[in-house]
Amino acid sequence: MTKSTAAKIGNYRWVIAGLLLFSTTVNYMDRNVIGFLKEYFCSPEGFGWSNSDFSYVTSVFTFFYAGFTLLSGIVIDKIGTKLGLAFSLITWSVFGVLNAFVGATTYMHMAVRSLFGAGEAGNFPASIKTVAEWFPKKERALATGIFNSGSNIGAMIAALFVPWCMVYFTGDHMILGLKGWQMAFILTGVTGFIWLIFWFTIYGNPKQLVAKGKLSQAEFDYIHSDADENAAAAASLAAGKTEKVPWFQLLKYRQTWSFVFGKFMTDGIWWFLLFWLPDYLQKQFNMTPQQVMWPTFTVFGIAIFGSVFGGSVPMFFMNKGMEAYKARMRAMLLIAIVPVSLLLTQYFGNVEIFGSSASLLAVAIICLGGAAHQAWSANLFTTVSDMFPKKAVGSVTGIGAFAGGIGGVLVQLLAGALTDHFEALGDKKVAYVIMFAVCAFAYLIAWTVMKLLVPKFKIISDL
Repeated sequence: MTKSTAAKIGNYRWVIAGLLLFSTTVNYMDRNVIGFLKEYFCSPEGFGWSNSDFSYVTSVFTFFYAGFTLLSGIVIDKIGTKLGLAFSLITWSVFGVLNAFVGATTYMHMAVRSLFGAGEAGNFPASIKTVAEWFPKKERALATGIFNSGSNIGAMIAALFVPWCMVYFTGDHMILGLKGWQMAFILTGVTGFIWLIFWFTIYGNPKQLVAKGKLSQAEFDYIHSDADENAAAAASLAAGKTEKVPWFQLLKYRQTWSFVFGKFMTDGIWWFLLFWLPDYLQKQFNMTPQQVMWPTFTVFGIAIFGSVFGGSVPMFFMNKGMEAYKARMRAMLLIAIVPVSLLLTQYFGNVEIFGSSASLLAVAIICLGGAAHQAWSANLFTTVSDMFPKKAVGSVTGIGAFAGGIGGVLVQLLAGALTDHFEALGDKKVAYVIMFAVCAFAYLIAWTVMKLLVPKFKIISDL
């Protein structure tokens, strides 16, 4: 699209993408606080938790996040994205703050993190549904990549902010006797309420905003310019189909299971990076929590480029005339090859071979893996809106996110069990050799099964 054409159409849809970027940033900032508190929680000066204790807390969060994502997709398809996403953010922000007041008991942390996870569950189903409502197919992966990069920005903010809180809020700087770890939960938790002001001021669906004159008719027509979607919607209307789609009905489609398997195999890799990367850097290179800040910040910063670039790859193929699903799958295959490089993480991270450069080389490899995951994720999410009618997008996304959460639980429990086991044997680095090998091949396995389930594109028109 040329600049002059874009100017005639308008760009309000990109403002909406910006709002989703904001909410996803808050979502991941709040979520990632606990990853940077692991060293404190597992130390004698802190709570004295084991690695497995920490994995139980993060796993119960992931399990509730997964379960409520399944439900939130259904609710959001019913009540709409505006109320659904707002309610979700309010819930996770409140319980994020409450996490500061539960003390050292793992069970109390598990209880609060479970409700926190239930609140966070609405962000992605609502965001993917919003993208489907606001963007034509050719722009959806890019829009998804933009808002999905908020997961990296949020993690980057947490990487710098949480260690700062731990250092700053001590002695005379303590507020009401609250320690640094408590202030980290409180200050990140209240940030979401700022987003609500922008959300309720700016957001509406395209039909509402074109009626109010905030959205041009040209942009409205461009958003609804996909002929196959229009034909499927017309066929559904002619057949007397309702707007309500029971989620169990969606399970009969191979397209649903393709998305479900893709999420199950790969979501856990990102959970692993979010919650265990600081621990890896500390164990592999004997870094302090403050030294971990910048390598972690860099990994998630580079992943932003992966998210946005990954969203643009299928557009390149589509602009050459390739059908949307075929372009998406070709892009995802290319992306799935990149994480195989994670097999080299422990080799390049060997201090005895590479000396002081070892940590830089290891972080560089992890940067590639993180960027590839975000590129993959942007495209994987968009396969749902490629194949399903808009009224079902939230529900299908919720089902897939549930599967991804279960995968995340398993990966975290594995990480906790392996680190405890090999630390007891006196070789704490071996656990991460195994974990990075799991990460390396997850995407190629996922792509292969997805391609077997849905070898050719077919939009679902009988819902």
